[in-house]
Formats: sequence, structure tokens, C-alpha cells
Amino acid sequence: AVVSTQSTGMQPRDTAGGGAAGMTKEEKVKGLLDEILERLPEEFNMMEMAGRTEDRSPYTVVAFQECERMNMLTSEIRRSLKELDLGLKGELTISNEMESTMNSVFLDRVPGNWSARAYPSVLPLGAWFADLLLRIKELEGWTTDFALPNVVWLAGFFNPQSFLTAIEQSTARKNEWPLDRMVLSVDVTKKWKEDFNSPPREGSYVHGLFMEGARWDSQSGMIADSRLKELTPACPVMFVKACTVDRQETKNMYECPVYKTKERGPTFVWTFNLKTKEKPEKWAIAGVALLLSA
Repeated sequence: AVVSTQSTGMQPRDTAGGGAAGMTKEEKVKGLLDEILERLPEEFNMMEMAGRTEDRSPYTVVAFQECERMNMLTSEIRRSLKELDLGLKGELTISNEMESTMNSVFLDRVPGNWSARAYPSVLPLGAWFADLLLRIKELEGWTTDFALPNVVWLAGFFNPQSFLTAIEQSTARKNEWPLDRMVLSVDVTKKWKEDFNSPPREGSYVHGLFMEGARWDSQSGMIADSRLKELTPACPVMFVKACTVDRQETKNMYECPVYKTKERGPTFVWTFNLKTKEKPEKWAIAGVALLLSA
């Protein structure tokens, strides 16, 4: 139900199928470098995309921004690896930056010049690259016809805030409500991504959220105590829509912070109001939060 970010292909320390122990550091890095370059898709053609749609709705603007950010990241990955490749072949002098990229790739870490252009992530390089390919695939699907996906993978964005803001903007436009009076309301459904065949008429279904410090109980439709050994249980699909602040439900709600990663802090995204039978303070004291990556 949840997009897995576990790497299936790249196994950085063992690329040569059993003979890796006898390989030099440079040979290992070269094997990985070739694999990444081979699997990295082409950049998004922004001019061609712009020619395909007249629509400049808030959602389409987000799609364009995300593709531009993705192009900046993938072009840097391609540039730095091609440069390193020339260095390994002896055609270029190995610079400090190339040395740093080589060490990161060898140790299954994301090079600093990539993560500076990416999104917060705590994944090792192999899993990070598999996750990157999923993000690109998601954008490719969305920008084929610019129709909002049935269920949006909220974690797949560089900037999830801009997508959530777009929900407010499009609802405000449609109903001619003032944007500064808009808030989001979140209903946790009982379904998973595969169960949806179309997007909602207004707002968006989102998936890929995990709860830390508690769990979502689908039967009661409320936050409940976490189970032993379930550190970050996945939540069902959430229906995120916008309403004016005077229509917002605030009774029996826990203002649950949403973060991109377990590191929390600077990765804060939004606050989702979630139903609770118990006092909201209980969850606040327990530090209950939603995460966009388990």
C-alpha cells in the first residue's frame, strides 16, 4: 500500500556479483556510477510541457515547479558523475569535489552536492536513488496530461507545502472565498491507495504518511496508543480539502504536526487536525507527529 523506498537494484558494496571483495575502490565506484547514469531518466522538457497545456491552475504551477527542481537535481547528478568518470579514466585531474563524490558513492552515502539540491532524507544512497526514481515516475505520470493523480504521494514533492497551499488556492478560486480565510481539513479514510479509481471533485487524496508516537485506528476513526514494536505505522489515505476558518472543526481534535523525516525540526510541513477521543494534550506530550517517510 505504501511506496517502498528500499533499493532493489543498487547494492553499493557488492556490485560485481561475488567478486567484489577483490575490487579496488575505483572499480566499485565506476560500477555504481555507470549504473546510476544508465538508470537516471532524461530531464523534463519544460518548453514542450508548457506547449502541451494552457492550464495554469495552482496544481499545474506546482507540477512545473517540481519538474524544474527535479531537473536541477538530476542535471547535477549527471554532471558530477560524468566528471568523476573522466577523472577515474585519467582524462581529468581528480578535484576535491570529485574525491568527495567518490567517497560518498563508495560508502553508500548521498553526495553533499546532490543533497543540497534535493529534499530532506535519511536514506543511504542505494535506497535514496530508488526513491528518486519513484519521485520522477510520479511526476512523469502527473505531467502526461496534468490531471491530478487519483491519490497524490505527498512525500514525493520537494515542497509538499506548495501542493497543500494549491488545495487552498483552487478551492478559494472555485468558490470565490478569500484565500486568507482558508484552512485545510483532513479526513483519514479507511482505504489505501489501490482502492481509489478517481480523484475527489475538490481537494486531494494523499498517501504515504506514517504516524510516530501513536497510530491511527481505522475502526474508531481516531488516534490510538501505538502497538509494541510498531514504531511508525502507515496511515490510510487521507482526504485533504479546504474550507473557510469558520467552518473548521476544532472540537476533539489534536493539532498534529507533519514533518518530512524523523529528524523533525526544520522538516516541518503543516499541521493536520486529527480526531481524538482522549485529550489532545496526551498526544502533544507524547510528541505524536505524522512523517512523510518511515
